Amino acid sequence: MSNPILIDPLAFARDGAQFDKELAIADLDERVHEVLASTAGAVKLSLAGFVDRLRRPSLRYALTANVELSCQRCLGIMPFEVVSEGVITLFVNESKLNDAVAQDEELDAIMAEDEFDVLALIEDEIIMGLPLSAKHDDCGSEHLERAKADKPNPFAVLATLKKSGS
Repeated sequence: MSNPILIDPLAFARDGAQFDKELAIADLDERVHEVLASTAGAVKLSLAGFVDRLRRPSLRYALTANVELSCQRCLGIMPFEVVSEGVITLFVNESKLNDAVAQDEELDAIMAEDEFDVLALIEDEIIMGLPLSAKHDDCGSEHLERAKADKPNPFAVLATLKKSGS
């Protein structure tokens, strides 16, 4: 299990704090490693606290992760870039959170805890940013064409049988 990066989210937002960090993919949790082809690569995160126009404490994040996936066609290594950004609005009252989400379905809101694990946010965003089935755009096309050329068309054989039987 990776070591958490903990912040007090309410204080971070109210103080307008900023946090920039670069981490190796190898330093992330096993749940990230199991969906990747290797632990090579890095992730860059920028986190900024602010108070939105409705005076709600919020966190704005942006991350870029360069990872390696396994191509589902050729099983080769496929570099992939995960880019994610968003705003998390913090609430201390659950009924206010529910009301806000009911009014704005696109609002990404959570109940504010004493500690917020920034590393868990990074890991979640990487996992959610991965494709369901990673594939190169052009992998194996040369091998596929060669395989098709080497095999006779089974319908051509039937055509010759039909001509000789007439």
